[in-house]
Amino acid sequence: MADQLEGRNPVLEAMKSNRIILEIWLAGGMKGKAINEIITLARKNNIPVKETDKDTLNRMAQNRNHQGVVAKVEPYRYGDFAEVIDNAIIEKKNPLVILLDGIEDPHNLGSIIRSAEVFGASAVVIQKNRAVGVTPAVARIASGALEHVPVVQVVNITETIKAMKNKNFWIVGGEGDSQQVLHRQDLKGPIGLVVGSEGKGISRLVKENCDYLVRIPMAGKTGSLNAAVATGILLYEVFLQNDREKETGR
Repeated sequence: MADQLEGRNPVLEAMKSNRIILEIWLAGGMKGKAINEIITLARKNNIPVKETDKDTLNRMAQNRNHQGVVAKVEPYRYGDFAEVIDNAIIEKKNPLVILLDGIEDPHNLGSIIRSAEVFGASAVVIQKNRAVGVTPAVARIASGALEHVPVVQVVNITETIKAMKNKNFWIVGGEGDSQQVLHRQDLKGPIGLVVGSEGKGISRLVKENCDYLVRIPMAGKTGSLNAAVATGILLYEVFLQNDREKETGR
């Protein structure tokens, strides 16, 4: 069964990657640089392009924000955990892997994947059960980042953490009640960054297996951040510390 991608950038990035595109549907009269590039790549790779009216495309799409582009693609292939971790270690001095403990909102997952790509994370690890997987909505929100950051499904986050520790990763969990402030924790080196679910946060067993727990300092009264926003802040701090290390050598 084919997956569906919606939106100009997700479709374009999929075409540039190794994803197999079965067919592309465009709303009639569409113009612009991205549309021209989609048509050019489709012709080059013998991908069928079909033109239809906007109402038909609205019925086909799962979201109205399809920008006049819908593509049928091969089902998303989750990364192999061992292969992804080994590649991360080979490719980067300080690899960063995100572990999501029960994220259920596709918008949050899509935003996290997008932030992961922006800040140079090597992979996003999600739970196979009781968590959202890679859906068309996730792909749309990720806006093409899904083609550059592998997503790995695992049965047990705790066992995954243990396997990463055996590969010399330090495991850091985002925890609002922690005494350790984010920017005062050394986050250089191979890092596994754990983010909890929208309502419950990091589960007890996962928390117990983290090497460090850090909190994001806040000045407001609401006391919490959206999971995707919190992940973006955590990722930025890891990125910043590693960037400083490159500049100063320490």
